[in-house]
Formats: sequence, structure tokens, C-alpha cells
Amino acid sequence: MGRLFDARESLARIVLLNLAGLGYLFFGTQHAPPTTQWILAGFAFAAGLGLHRWPLVNLVTQAALLAIAICLIDDITINQVGASWALLELTMRARRPRTIWLGAGLLAAVDLIDPIGDPLPRFLSGVFGLLLEVGIPLLLGLVIRTTRELARQAQQRAAEEQRRRESESRAARADERSAIARELHDVVAHHVASMVLRVGVARHVLTDLDPRVGEVFDDVHGTGTAALADLRRLVAVLRQPDGVRGDAALTAIEPSALPAALGAAVDRSRQAGVTVEADIDPAIGSLDAVRGLAVLRLTQESLTNVAKHAGTSAQARLSVSVVDGAVHWEVVDNGRGWLPTPVPSGGGHGITGMRERVEVLGGRLEAGPTGTGWRVRTVLPASSSPSGTPATSAERTPAAAPPGPRTAESA
Repeated sequence: MGRLFDARESLARIVLLNLAGLGYLFFGTQHAPPTTQWILAGFAFAAGLGLHRWPLVNLVTQAALLAIAICLIDDITINQVGASWALLELTMRARRPRTIWLGAGLLAAVDLIDPIGDPLPRFLSGVFGLLLEVGIPLLLGLVIRTTRELARQAQQRAAEEQRRRESESRAARADERSAIARELHDVVAHHVASMVLRVGVARHVLTDLDPRVGEVFDDVHGTGTAALADLRRLVAVLRQPDGVRGDAALTAIEPSALPAALGAAVDRSRQAGVTVEADIDPAIGSLDAVRGLAVLRLTQESLTNVAKHAGTSAQARLSVSVVDGAVHWEVVDNGRGWLPTPVPSGGGHGITGMRERVEVLGGRLEAGPTGTGWRVRTVLPASSSPSGTPATSAERTPAAAPPGPRTAESA
């Protein structure tokens, strides 16, 4: 029903009006309409259909037909309704109010032709009819026009409010990025740089170390140097996100380098004492850069959590495979270790960050206890899959709360 009063649906309205007029001619009169009435009605129907795109021309034509009908026939209902409807269309669609009032004045002048020169009672009846034939379509058209204008203004205000909120949100995010960048640069990066420097000095001074200790020093120094470089790039992104948006080191990884990067992550966990069994599909070298980076970050975080929460004597298994373009990833451990550091009472952000990274790519992360150990797994849909579509039924199952101090958010 709402579309019937849409300015773009004038053809549908005039078709319904013509059908109603035909019904009146066939069934609404006591006697058969004369030929002249049929001819004038036919012209009115044709004018309505042919001129529905030009409401002013249609009104002038319908008013002329009404004037002719007043002079030639007694039953002028069809032409009256046609002229009144033409005024309604003009009121709804005219761009300038002046056009509306000129059209209303024209129709009023035509309607007053019939009672002019007659006795006063008939003149008053004509004035009353004028209110029905001109006043009602004019009032209804103005109401529809005003309602449509108010709706348009409300939409504009809503759009402006949305733009304002987005602008405020962007400003808030920029302020938050700047604050984080300051903290990273002034606190975290400073401490990491100090650690790297001290390890380097110790490695240089202590020349008679056991080779195994030297390897540990070298590994710590290399890891710290890489972390410092990542922190510096992250600070640059936080301060000028648009200027370094294309930095592949932050946003992606070369697909061909992914197997080696996963192997390095596994080796680092093994050096920490965790026994890691890796089952890595060679097909991951053909992944897109974004999903490749996600797989690498998930692996690094999960293996780090194994060493942190299950202990260095734990056994872990990494499984990465590509099936029909989807990446099936899983890390599971037996939990047979010791807890080297207490879990913070408020929990950590490792699993939260992993879950957010997976959900952005259209998957869902499942993390929870399995027997005596812990399992984290997900399926990253193929690149062509719609965002947010769970890949398997396993991902649609919410993770159960694990017993003890190790929780899904404690990483």
C-alpha cells in the first residue's frame, strides 16, 4: 500500500483508477452510459495513462475534458474523479508550490462553471462539491508530500549522525593508537632494547661459555632483535596507519615463506623444551598472504601457551592441512607439565586475540580442555567463502570452561 503513494509508482495508480472507472461505467449506473460519456471517459483513461509522467499536462487535459463533460453530459463522475486525481498527482510530485496552487485554481474554476448563473442553493451545492473535488485531493497530496519530505529529512539527519559518530570513532581510535604507540615506544620497546643490549654484551664478554649456553644467548639475542624490529614497525603503524598500510611485514607474509616460518616456530618451542610433533601440509605454501599470516600467528601463540601453561616437559602436536581450499589448523598438548608462572587472576588476551583474528577471516576458534591437556583448533574458510560462515560443526560448538587455573582467556 505504501508504494501506491510513491511518486515513482504513478502508472500503477492510474491503472487502478482506470479499472475503477470501467467498473463504474459497467456496474455503477442505473442506465447504460451514452456514447458521449464513453468517449469522454475513454479520453480521460488514455490521457491518464499517456501523461502519467507529466502531472501538470495531465491536469490541464483532465480539466479540459471535465469542462466539456459539464457542457455535454449529465453524469460527469468519471471526469471529475480524473481531474481530482490529476490534482493529487500534481500536488505529490510538483517541484514548486506555485505550480500546485495554479493547478488547484484551474480545477476550481472549471468546477464552478456548472453552478454559475443558477440559483443560490445550487451554487452552494457546487461550492460544497468543490471542497470535495479540489480540497480533499489537495489536502491529501500535501500530507503525502510533507510526510515524504519529513522522511527524507529524517534520513539525512540519520546519515549525518552516522557520519558524525564515525568521525568521532575515528578520532577516538586515532587517540588510542597514539597512546598505545607512546606506551610501546617509551616502555616496552625501551625494556626490550635494554634486554637485547645486555644479552649482546654478555655474549661478547663471556667468551668461554658452554656452546649450548652460547646457542641460548644467540637465540635470545636474535629473538629480542626481531621483537624490537616488530615493535618499531608497529609503532610506525599506530602513529601513521595510512603511511605504512602496504608493509607486508605487518599485514601479510609471503606464501612461499610460510612453511619455513612455521618450522622456525616449532624449532623455537623445541629449544624451550617442549616436545612438538608437526604435521604441516606442503600445500600451505600456496595460501594467500593474509591467511598465511593468521596460521603463523596462531601457531606461535599456541606453542607459546603450551610452554607457559603446560610446562616445558609437555608434548604438543601441530597439525596444518589444506582441504578444498580451507585451512584446518590444530594444536593439542597432553598437559603433563608444570606451571612455571602463575596465571593472572584477570586472564590474558592471547585466546581473545586469536579468536578475533580467526573471526575476521570467517572462521570460529575452539579452545578448551581435552583429557588432561588442551586443544585449540579452527578452520579458515577458502578465500572465496563469505565472511563469517563457520566451516565445520566443530567450530559452532562453544568451548567448555576448563577446570583449574588454566582458562581459555588466561593465555
